[in-house]
This record gives sequence, C-alpha cells and structure tokens, in this order.
Amino acid sequence: FNSLNHDMTLTEFKFIWYMEYSHRMWGRLVGLAYILPAAYFWRKGWLSRPMKVCVLALCGLVCFQGLLGWYMVKSGLEEKPDSYDIPRVSQYRLAAHLGSALVLYSASLWTGLSLLLPQHKLPETRQLLRLRQYAHCTTALIFLTALSGAFVAGLDAGLVYNSFPKMGERWIPDDLLAFSPVLRNIFENPTTVQFDHRILGIASVTAVTALYLFSRKIPLPHRTRMAVASLVVVACMQ
Repeated sequence: FNSLNHDMTLTEFKFIWYMEYSHRMWGRLVGLAYILPAAYFWRKGWLSRPMKVCVLALCGLVCFQGLLGWYMVKSGLEEKPDSYDIPRVSQYRLAAHLGSALVLYSASLWTGLSLLLPQHKLPETRQLLRLRQYAHCTTALIFLTALSGAFVAGLDAGLVYNSFPKMGERWIPDDLLAFSPVLRNIFENPTTVQFDHRILGIASVTAVTALYLFSRKIPLPHRTRMAVASLVVVACMQ
C-alpha cells in the first residue's frame, strides 16, 4: 500500500481479500469432502489393502497441496529491500502449486475411473503399445505446457507481447536471452517465458492432433475413441 497501491480504497481491498479468502475456504472444503468420506469408508472396512495405500497417498497430496499454497502466498508478502516492483508471488512456488494440483486432480480422476469403469482387455499389438507410449509422452508435454503457464502468470509475462503468431514485429524477439546466465531466461525473463509457453502450446496441440490421427488407424473401443476425440476438441478450445 505504501509503495504502490496508495490510492486503493477499502472496498477495492475487500474485493481482493474475499477472493483470497474464498479460495482458501474452497480448498479446505475440498479437503474435507475427500478426507471425511475416506475415513468413513476405511472404518467400515470397505477399502482393500491396495486401495488403502491409494487413499493415504491422495490424502497426503491433499494436505501437501494446502501447505504448498500457504508457502506460495507467503512469498508474495515478503518485502524486497532492493526493489519496489509490483508485489507478486514467486513464479517457482506458483508453478509447484499448480503442478501438485494437476497431479492431485489427475490421480483422483484416474482412481475414480479405475473403480467405475472396467478395464478393456485388448491384445498387446505393436501399434497399441506405440499408441500408449505416445499418449504418455503427450500427457507429459501438456503437463509441461501447463507449468510454463504458471511462470507466465507469476511474471505477468502475458503483458509483454500481445500479438500472434509474431511477438511484436519479430518471430524471435531481441530480448529473448537478455538475462545472464542464459538459464535464468527460461524461468525469470518474461519474454522468454511467454515465448516458451507459445512454443509448448503449439507443440501440445500438434501432439494431440497427431495422437488422434494415429488412433484412427487402430481398432479401439468406443470409449477410447470418445476420449481421444474429446481431447482434440478440448485442445482446440484451449
């Protein structure tokens, strides 16, 4: 307030405060919505031994996610004596918070679908194995793209260039490697962070499209075909 937002009114502050408060309360509600039923099912003896391990792992991820969120927000409250820049949380902690949330969400969804839907018994052909490997690689690429988005958000890198496909008047901006050492640019240079996110985003859409085209050549169950087709639609919307 003293350094930057001295003209902020109490009403404007309350709006930000309630956004943060609602996010925290929602996170705690999600945690309770998972932990309380899990404890009930455990007590009733409805969980198998492997399922108990899975439940404990997911419970640990829920608690870790909350702890990581606090650690991330804490970085936004730390004063920087050598700079009065716009207060923001650490982009590294923001990426870790988002990454752990994606892992938690994916693991929960995978566990739920594994229990609700019977696994298809398909012949382990060479094409099917290649499709599975390519799907795993595409998943990793999408995860990396999402993490790079956290760095864009943490550094406000989306404000640097707002033209596409070029960045300003150039395909490769002049300040792409302005920081030293060079590795710092990947995580701390807003221009490089936005550039990387663009490249990763285009690569992800290309990989998803290629996955869909490859899957069309293989006899797959209807459910799998629907999943791959939905992935293409969501990728294009994104």
